[in-house]
Amino acid sequence: MSIENPAAETTPATAVPAEGQRDFVRQIIRDDLASGKHHAIRTRFPPEPNGYLHIGHAKAICLNFGIAAEFTGWCNLRLDDTNPGKEDPEFVEGIKDDVRWLGYDWHDLRHASDYFEVFYDAAVKLIRDGHAYVDDLNADEMREYRGTLTSPGRNSPHRERSVEANLDLFRRMREGEFADGAKTLRAKIDMTSGNINMRDPAIYRIRKIAHQNTGDAWPIYPMYDYAHCLSDALEGITHSLCTLEFEDHRPLYDWFVDKVDLVNHPELWQHLREGGFKTEPAKPRQIEFSRLNLSYCITSKRKLAQLVNEGLVDGWDDPRMNTLRGLRRRGFTPGGIRLLIERLGVSKQNSVIDYAIFENCVREDLDTSAPRRMAVLDPLKLVITNLPEDHEESLVFSNHPKDESFGTRNVPFSRELWIEREDFAEVPPKGFHRLKPEGEVRLRGVGIVKCEELIKDAAGNVIELRCTLDLESRQGMPGADRKVKGTIHWVSARHGVATEVRIYDRLFNVAAPDDESDGKSWIEHINPEAKRVVQAWLEPAAAVAAPEQRFQFERLGYFVADRIEHRADKPVFNRTVTLRDTWAKQGG
Repeated sequence: MSIENPAAETTPATAVPAEGQRDFVRQIIRDDLASGKHHAIRTRFPPEPNGYLHIGHAKAICLNFGIAAEFTGWCNLRLDDTNPGKEDPEFVEGIKDDVRWLGYDWHDLRHASDYFEVFYDAAVKLIRDGHAYVDDLNADEMREYRGTLTSPGRNSPHRERSVEANLDLFRRMREGEFADGAKTLRAKIDMTSGNINMRDPAIYRIRKIAHQNTGDAWPIYPMYDYAHCLSDALEGITHSLCTLEFEDHRPLYDWFVDKVDLVNHPELWQHLREGGFKTEPAKPRQIEFSRLNLSYCITSKRKLAQLVNEGLVDGWDDPRMNTLRGLRRRGFTPGGIRLLIERLGVSKQNSVIDYAIFENCVREDLDTSAPRRMAVLDPLKLVITNLPEDHEESLVFSNHPKDESFGTRNVPFSRELWIEREDFAEVPPKGFHRLKPEGEVRLRGVGIVKCEELIKDAAGNVIELRCTLDLESRQGMPGADRKVKGTIHWVSARHGVATEVRIYDRLFNVAAPDDESDGKSWIEHINPEAKRVVQAWLEPAAAVAAPEQRFQFERLGYFVADRIEHRADKPVFNRTVTLRDTWAKQGG
């Protein structure tokens, strides 16, 4: 057994004062503290390590760790690893990394497998007390006996075995005598209960498969509902926060906690203390809240894994994925995610949140934190003909227009520039205020240029604009205040750095990809425009960015240097989000 309490790798999220946020969960905690029921708050985040975390998990992380911080308590990270074969140490490390990235650190790192001996001894106690029995029904027979939502279940023919027979069979299950699925330990509750979860649920099943932490020590493994609640009790968790789908499991949760009664049976867990665990068993209270559902997203682990396994995305950290690793690689910020969770609040009402709200939270966070740079994604050559061919100068630009503390940078300027192709129109539409034949526009930080001549290729495409610069409109000159309607950005062709830019968008092109009422499967709702790769030009100060450094590329959006593939000599940037919501215009 081991306890881990590593130092956080990122700055922890700032705790909100306990009086700051008001919701039903925090009110329950305030009442429990005020009444003296609890003197300290203990929570936990208990993911199963069978995949990478996604945006839905972020709410549980922020709630559990956030509440612990607000009420000066602590939160454990516990890996509910009761399902060997589907779990992987890679996912364990990914979960730890994601929690730290969001800005949180745990009190203790625990695993359900740390408590396997306790679970087994507690099951023996349930058998001795007449609350559990070994059943020979197979999975199909058990399902048939369970009944339905409208009809009661039937007792198993093996339900009335003697305590001695059950103890013997359970011991032999542990010793590996029986084949997988041959026998199951079940709780003896009520096969006629209106709550199907209470109809003699399974406690242990036989699975002769190695476990990532315990090896081949166990041929039987506890079921989630049983292991989860006892883990909470062993760790002294005061408030077990979970999503609404576990509401019908709460009576079973309480039944196991009450019948095992760890508080009054220290013989079941005393060896944990002797092994170094700071175990103070208590009865936890389960409280359910609505999960985070976003439009244009799926959060099914099975479907996320299918996207990866079928090569429909480039891995678990593909920036199109709503895994936390994917969102991180795309450039979404921990602060933006925490802001979303804070604004949505906590309720018992399930709803679907517009993805645009999430994007706006990220924009808001990036607007204050991202330095500005210039980049051209769809380049068109602009030549200033009244400057010498060897003209070169360095211009001083602010790194952030709203925050002087970001300082300034030098931006090289020369006679030949790259501008965005969409900033020129040979036949401009009504209201077009950028560059056009014989038209004028202000070059950001330079002055006003006038388009005098177009150069076209053999197919008639414009490949170069020849312009003149009004030298009197340059900074510090008498004409610097002359008004023109448009201002465009640019990159010096001589100094610009060629880079790969990946333009990412929502992975699905419909708000409810799981809704197949239109006759299409969820996979057919994948957005073919969700990833587009362009060759772009950056000013030098952007190219030398560190991996994961975020910028606003002026007039284009927010971008991040790819955390895996970006190098100063071969830059790779990912678009995080546009400057404004482009889906609203599409009615999407």
